[in-house]
Amino acid sequence: MCCCKVSLRNQVMMCLVQHSQRGDLLASDHLKVCSQGYTCCSQEMEEKYSQQSKHDFRNAVTELSNHLQNMFSSRYKKFDEFFKELLENAEKSLNDMFVRTYGRLYMQNSELFKDLFVELKRYYVGGNVNLEEMLNEFWARLLERMFRLVNPQYHFTDEYLECVSKYTEQLKPFGDVPRKLKLQVTRAFVAARTFAQGLAVARDVVSKVSAVSSGTRALLKMMYCPHCRGLVSVKPCYNYCFNVMRGCLANQGDLDAEWNIFIDSMLLVAERLEGPFNIESVMDPIDVKISDAIMNMQENSMQVSQKVNEPRGHLGFFYLMLFGILDYVTDVKEKLKQAKKFWSSLPGNICNDEKMSVGSVNENECWNGSAKSRYEFAVTGNGLASQVNNPEVEVDITKPDMVIRRQIMALRVMTNKLKNAYSGNDVDFIDISMFSSGEESGSGCELQQCSPEFEFNATEVTGSSNKSDKTVNTSAATRSGLSQAALLISVLFLAMQRQWR
Repeated sequence: MCCCKVSLRNQVMMCLVQHSQRGDLLASDHLKVCSQGYTCCSQEMEEKYSQQSKHDFRNAVTELSNHLQNMFSSRYKKFDEFFKELLENAEKSLNDMFVRTYGRLYMQNSELFKDLFVELKRYYVGGNVNLEEMLNEFWARLLERMFRLVNPQYHFTDEYLECVSKYTEQLKPFGDVPRKLKLQVTRAFVAARTFAQGLAVARDVVSKVSAVSSGTRALLKMMYCPHCRGLVSVKPCYNYCFNVMRGCLANQGDLDAEWNIFIDSMLLVAERLEGPFNIESVMDPIDVKISDAIMNMQENSMQVSQKVNEPRGHLGFFYLMLFGILDYVTDVKEKLKQAKKFWSSLPGNICNDEKMSVGSVNENECWNGSAKSRYEFAVTGNGLASQVNNPEVEVDITKPDMVIRRQIMALRVMTNKLKNAYSGNDVDFIDISMFSSGEESGSGCELQQCSPEFEFNATEVTGSSNKSDKTVNTSAATRSGLSQAALLISVLFLAMQRQWR
C-alpha cells in the first residue's frame, strides 16, 4: 500500500473518530463522485483517491499482462538465439566437412557456400530474399563451378554455362537432392521465421493494449467512495467489480476474438515445427545433403539418376539440436494454450484478487456502489458493444480505441501470415511497426527457361592445334532444349570420369 493511500485512509479514520459522535460530518455536496450522505472526504481528498484508483487499476492490469508479455518476450528471444546459433553451427559443420573431403578445391570456391548461409541468415532476419530463387541460384552456380573444375582443359563462355545452369532442374545432375532440400528448407525457414515473428507481435500487442485504460469515475466510486462513507474495510461486491472492469476494459474485450484466432494459428505452426517442418528437415544435416548431391553428379550419366543417397555421419550435433527445439516448441505450445481468452478473462481475473473485491462470498456484506449491501444488477458481456447496458460505466460504444483497433489489425495480418506458413507458402516479412500491408507473396518464382534463341561455344585450349567451335540454335520446344542439355551432361560425365579416376 503506497504512502498516499495510507495517508488518505488515516485522514478518514481520524475524521470519523473526531466527528462521528458529534454528528458534524460534512455534507457531500462538494464532492464530484462520492456524493451520497455525509462524508469525511474533502474535494482534495476525493481527487487524490481518484488518482489512487487509477494507479491501483493500472497495477492490477499490469501485474497480469506483464506475466504474459514476459512469456512472449523470453520465448521469442530464446527461439531467435537458438535458430541463429543453429545456422552458425551448420555453416561451421559444412565448412569443416568440406575442407576434409574436398580440400583445396573447396577452399578455392568456399565463397559459394558462404553466400548460401549469408542469404539464409538474411532471410530469417527479414531480408528481401526469395528462398526458392536463392536455392535455385546456388545449385546453378555450383553446377557452373563443377563444370569448370572437372574440365580445366576447356574454356566455356558465359552463355554456354548459363544454358547448362538453366537445365539443372530438368536433368537433375545432382539427383533429387536439390528439389527435396529446397522444399525442406523453404518450409522450415518460412515456418521458423513466421513463428518467431508471431511471438514478437504478441509481445508488442500485449504491451500496447495493456496500457489503454478508461472509466476513472467508476473506478473511484468502486474502490474509495466507501472510505469517504466510513466503510474503510468493506470491499466491493464481486459482480459490481465485474461490471466496472468489463466497462473499463471494454476495448480490450473486443481484441479477444482476433487474439484467440491468432493463438490457434500459432499452435498450428508450432505443430509443423514439431513435425514435417522441424529443424531436422533443415539440418539433417545440410552439409551431408550437399555432399551427396555432388557425389550424385559424379555418378550420373546421360540417363540422369533419380537416386539420392541416404545421409550419413555428423548427425550427433543435429539430433541434439532437434531434441532441444522440440522441447522448446512443446513448452511454447503450453504457454500459448494458457494465453487463450486472456482478454475476455482479464476482468474476472482482476476481480478474483482479494484486494479488488470480496469475491463470491459475503454477497450481502460488500460495497455495491451506494451502500453496504447486495449487488442486484446483472453482469454485462465482454466487448464494447455490450457496454450499452452497463449500469456502472458510461462507455461511448461509437468511439472504439484506435490503439487497440491497430493491434487487432496487427493480429489479423500476422494470422494470415501464419496460415500461409502452415501451408508451406512463403510470406513477406512484416515490419512490426507498420501493419497497413498484408499481402502475401507467392511461393517463389519458377525457373526461367533459356531464351528462344541463344548460342554457346566450347573451345578446346589444350596443346592440340585442332579447335572445335560449335554453335547451336535452340528453339523453345522442350524436346530440342532437353536434347541439347543432355549432350552437355554427357560431356560433363565423361570429363568427370577422367577427373575422379
